[in-house]
Amino acid sequence: MPTVTHRSKLAIAVAGGPAPGINSVIGAATIRACLSNVEVLGITEGFRWVMTGDTSRVVPLTIGDTSRIHFRGGSMLGISRANPTKRPEAMRHVLEAFERLDIGMLVTIGGDDTAYTAYKLAQAAAGRLRVVHVPKTIDNDLDLPHDVWTFGYQTARALGVDIVHNLMVDAKTTGRWYFVVAMGRKAGHLALGIGKAAGATLTLIPEEFRTRTIRLKNIVDIVAGCIVKRLAYGREDGVVVLAEGLAEFVPPEDMAEIETAERDEHGHVRLEEISFGEVLKTRVRARLAEMGIKPTIVAKNIGYEVRSADPIPFDLEYTRDLGYCAAKHVIEGGSNVLVSIQQGRFAPVPFDSIMDPQTGRMRVRMVDIDSDRYRIAYAYMLRLKKSDLEDAQELAKLAAAANTTPDRFRAEFEYLVEREPVPSIGPGAAVTA
Repeated sequence: MPTVTHRSKLAIAVAGGPAPGINSVIGAATIRACLSNVEVLGITEGFRWVMTGDTSRVVPLTIGDTSRIHFRGGSMLGISRANPTKRPEAMRHVLEAFERLDIGMLVTIGGDDTAYTAYKLAQAAAGRLRVVHVPKTIDNDLDLPHDVWTFGYQTARALGVDIVHNLMVDAKTTGRWYFVVAMGRKAGHLALGIGKAAGATLTLIPEEFRTRTIRLKNIVDIVAGCIVKRLAYGREDGVVVLAEGLAEFVPPEDMAEIETAERDEHGHVRLEEISFGEVLKTRVRARLAEMGIKPTIVAKNIGYEVRSADPIPFDLEYTRDLGYCAAKHVIEGGSNVLVSIQQGRFAPVPFDSIMDPQTGRMRVRMVDIDSDRYRIAYAYMLRLKKSDLEDAQELAKLAAAANTTPDRFRAEFEYLVEREPVPSIGPGAAVTA
């Protein structure tokens, strides 16, 4: 049993980036604590102020303040990426501020960086502060069992599908291509979830490449091959969904934008500053120009539009469960865990079990590209496949669309299909809108 401190108040802090359902966690945790006669304090703007020792922006939370906030997107407490783990004095200021405020329990809401901050705070407090973390990210990339979602993902995916659907209609109407970049710093869950559900022409995620380095030429050729194949079937339009994390795996020598990009408080490249969609649009147009093909391409980012949206019912229910369990667990003496719901039951996950011993950071959950879920998605994509290059008639059609010979087309693109996933339930055909 964790050490119980004499301090009686519970604090709630939100850090990282927004995700639908934050307010629902805040409300559920506050209500559960208040019903146990525990006073609740809201730490505004994450750790931005308390890591300097400033407690003037800490606010009391009551049932009246929070009983209806679960319908709203954003965060009533604000949010920031301020990182107290970078400096020992910042960690000391946070713990001293909590001591002055009589805070003995902390519920953090955030992604992998916030989970790491919660983990380090619990260590530094040495029993004086009980800490539980509620995992939040539309990237769905925290190290939980597969099919256990991070909150906000399902709402972001639903809204992303609506956006892509509208772009698919516009693309067909106007005869253009859209390159849609979806959030996902390391993993491609959101991009794949949107692309598969919407039936996008092609979806690309980092996991597909099975390597820490992805050459930009490889990505360009996959997309260009998709456009050529689409032309061979008589269509000039399509939608490609791309995980923004692809850019982080491209070496700087392939894309100078990475070297000069700004980084956040946790050392991550601000991928939104790179405009990966625009970079890819330029390179793909140049590649297709070599074949005499001049498509109209529009780059579009999906991110800010979905991450502060009002949560859909799935995330409304899910986050109320998470907030309730977080408050109940920490009040009853629990600490040093990530809060999860698995198979309908509360399942606390110890911090130590989700940290990568090599990096000291929380492990990232990647898309399982050996699963049928991914292989079926791949089967339905319109992209160059082995069968295209092995069938003389299909190869001739592709070569004609690319204004080249079959032998030359095969020589240029054959490397793309060397490793092709196949669903265990049988072959699939490319059927996309």
